[in-house]
Amino acid sequence: MKIEQIYTGCLAEAAYYIESEGEAIIIDPLREVDPYIEKAKENNAQIKYILETHFHADFVSGHVDLAKKTGAMIVYGPTARANFEMKEAKDGELIEVGKIKIKVLHTPGHTMESSCYLLIDEKGKDKALFTGDTLFIGDVGRPDLAVNTELSKEDLAGLLYDSLRNKIIPLNDDIIVYPAHGAGSACGKNMSKETFDTLGNQKATNYALRADINKEEFIKELLEEALPIPQYFQKNAVMNKSSENRTFDNIISEGTKALSMEEFDVEVKNGALILDVRHQRYFVKGFIPKSWFIGIDGVFAPWVGNLINDINQKIVIICPEGREEEVVKRLARVGYDHTVGYLKGSFSAWKNANRNIDTILQEKAAEIAINYVNGINILDVRKSAEFSAEHLENAQHYPLSNIFNQLERVDTNKTYHVHCSGGYRSVIFISILKSKGYHNLIDVSGGYGALKKTDVPKTDLVYPTM
Repeated sequence: MKIEQIYTGCLAEAAYYIESEGEAIIIDPLREVDPYIEKAKENNAQIKYILETHFHADFVSGHVDLAKKTGAMIVYGPTARANFEMKEAKDGELIEVGKIKIKVLHTPGHTMESSCYLLIDEKGKDKALFTGDTLFIGDVGRPDLAVNTELSKEDLAGLLYDSLRNKIIPLNDDIIVYPAHGAGSACGKNMSKETFDTLGNQKATNYALRADINKEEFIKELLEEALPIPQYFQKNAVMNKSSENRTFDNIISEGTKALSMEEFDVEVKNGALILDVRHQRYFVKGFIPKSWFIGIDGVFAPWVGNLINDINQKIVIICPEGREEEVVKRLARVGYDHTVGYLKGSFSAWKNANRNIDTILQEKAAEIAINYVNGINILDVRKSAEFSAEHLENAQHYPLSNIFNQLERVDTNKTYHVHCSGGYRSVIFISILKSKGYHNLIDVSGGYGALKKTDVPKTDLVYPTM
């Protein structure tokens, strides 16, 4: 028997490859399915089942493509409904693969169809539990992401409480818990950076599994301080119920087309968004006017999903040469399937053609400290929790995730110094505002990490979010 966790850091997502006697299962696959097929070939195995723990909201799954390419059966838990061929497993049903068995445990709460898969080894011992978004390491799945349900988030939280106590807590302490996500995912709020653990340790350390917490307390604790729901989540969940999505192979083929300057101009004229994914240190020194920066080396796909509201938006990319396919792949993982190509020669081609360029002014934290007494305007674009923990006195809080609801609050006649924690999000913020005509913006080099080392007055009192 073989169990392999396939972890994708930029999405904080874990898929699983399980094999026994030449038969394999893939749990919660990403959209690019060839790596799973190659892994099975390397092990002389045939993929027999594709198990989905639920209809994912934070990424587009590869279940339909993988089933078409391998003939494997797609399996969901009870109550799942989709427009492709699949098996709706029953609670307690056993799925045999080689000499092992997978027991379906219906655990509604995160979503109604959410299910965990209990692996029973060759000797009949309960070995591992693949929990999807029902149980994370240090947390549980949020109950406010379900699509098209008549139940409230409070109702779902109550169901999750029952699922944990009736289906998971009674299991043996030595079982290994393998969740679908780790720290960094918006599917929970307190996830550990660890990607697996024993169930016994989770019973001892995870707040949601405490023996002394009743249902009302659980619901209150689970729902308080919930993170905002990224706007693309519902769209991805709908895509995961459909068989009509574009194939991953076609998305890559069309998205990695090298565009001449003239072809690039035509696509932009026809409404394509210029997405520049180079590192921010290069972007600030020069970029194509009205392009958006979201760097490929940062938290790329989640910020794309948070900020590009139209999932059908055509996109042309400016990126480091040789990384074009990586960019298109990571866009497609969260449902942005309409990349129409990249500028051949990247930004250098634009610059060498003597086209107009834009830049972002930067100032060091030490300069901010000198000028702070003169009453400069500070925009802090970090998350609410970061801002609440500590911020500069008189800073205005404009979270990047809420940027489009705050544009009218930015005075085009004033100059603003913008910072995040290190410099990635502030450059995103400034690039978007500049694309919409706001130009009196200065990036604070090094962000709050650098400002914290200065003597600029700071406070941990929560200022009203603007």
